[in-house]
Amino acid sequence: MQLLGDMQLDIRPLALGSRLKSNPAINTLGFKPCFQNYSAHEQKLILEADLIYYPTAFYADMLNALGKKTFPCYHTYKFALDKIKQTAMFNMLGLPHPKTRIFYGTRQKKNILNHFDFPFIAKKARGSAKGEGVHLIQNEKDLALYLINNSPAYIQEYLPVDREMRIIIIGKKIRLAYWRIAQSNDFRTNVSQGGTISFDPMPDQALELALKIALKCGWDDVGIDI
Repeated sequence: MQLLGDMQLDIRPLALGSRLKSNPAINTLGFKPCFQNYSAHEQKLILEADLIYYPTAFYADMLNALGKKTFPCYHTYKFALDKIKQTAMFNMLGLPHPKTRIFYGTRQKKNILNHFDFPFIAKKARGSAKGEGVHLIQNEKDLALYLINNSPAYIQEYLPVDREMRIIIIGKKIRLAYWRIAQSNDFRTNVSQGGTISFDPMPDQALELALKIALKCGWDDVGIDI
């Protein structure tokens, strides 16, 4: 903190989202969807900042339009919680990915069973996380129930495994990696759905693949599941 006349000038790095709020070296303003709810001083800090950490998906677009640098980068936010864009990127770059197809409209949805055999996975295409909106489709009744509230239909092959690797990349480095293990009565490995964590060693090949995916896609704050 520096004094400038009778005013206090906060020269700490600036953040909006709460990810860094426990770090006293970061000035975290918090997320306010109405920009006018920030004080005049806070608005000035935002508009004059060279770099803003965790701007939130809401402000990332606006700050990018103003030419501001953010972390995570604007590009990362554009793909967050959008499985359709993620899948398109994987396919464009030739990255390994479970067989996946997106079906739009009634006519396309009638062809789902021409491409997938039971069982398969159906997900909410956008806006879902923590294992929510993920369904194991085992028969036509399951499929019909899923299609009632999901359009487009995001369909993926079912991989009969009880665990997967979650590898966290921040910046251009792996910062954390762990196994997520499903409960015996659930196909989902998400911790929020009852999955457990193990820090048993992982194959180097998996770590290298996760880092390759993050770097090729341009994502600088991401969790890759393998």
